[in-house]
Amino acid sequence: MNVHDPRATELDARGARFARVDTWIFDLDNTLYPAATDLFAQVDAKIRAFVMEALGTTPDEAKRLQKDYYRRYGTTLRGLMLEHGVSPDGFLDFVHDIDHSVIPPDPDLVAAIRALPGRRFVMTNGTRTHAEKVTARIGLSGVFDDIFDIVAADLLPKPNRETYDRFLHGAGIEPTRAAMFEDLSRNLTVPHTLGMRTVLVVPGPDEALGREAWESEGADAPHVEWVTHDLAGFLAEVNPAARQIAPEID
Repeated sequence: MNVHDPRATELDARGARFARVDTWIFDLDNTLYPAATDLFAQVDAKIRAFVMEALGTTPDEAKRLQKDYYRRYGTTLRGLMLEHGVSPDGFLDFVHDIDHSVIPPDPDLVAAIRALPGRRFVMTNGTRTHAEKVTARIGLSGVFDDIFDIVAADLLPKPNRETYDRFLHGAGIEPTRAAMFEDLSRNLTVPHTLGMRTVLVVPGPDEALGREAWESEGADAPHVEWVTHDLAGFLAEVNPAARQIAPEID
């Protein structure tokens, strides 16, 4: 007797949505490593110190401006440039001069990403050097075809549409055959509009994080197709090379 397995049906339907994907695009921070690693807390502290020095503010005012600019402009640096004419020189090197050793190796994620068919990219609002250090710690050195960083974006961060267009055009990516993985819902709005598969990577149920409230919003937004707190497991489930998948469902 055949027993119907609802989960198997859901996995088949999910897998079918990825059947045509041949380009896999990953955000970096809090996406390729667990947010509970809290690496970004180091960056956060360095950004605040830079704001204090550049604007001559108190710690509380520096924090307020930092968070306000990050939310409104995509990066604090963008806000400093537009609102105060602050030169970007030295900012990126300073804020990414941190201890990357807190990131543990992740052999399961390495295996899952290596097994993906087609091309693989990192698209980050951080720097290439920072991304290379992060991916090296995870065990992903040499796995990605390229890293598109904030310098390649001409300092215009996600979620600006121009930045996605610049990345896609430069890499020759057909968005309807691509999937995007992000930890911020708002950064998936443009990818969804362009026809990408969109996956929001969230903290696990037992991870207590000091994030801004807005950073955790939008998991149920229409532009978010899937939500997962297990990136390696999700990739293994939807990998077309590892599954017998029906034609894509529109």
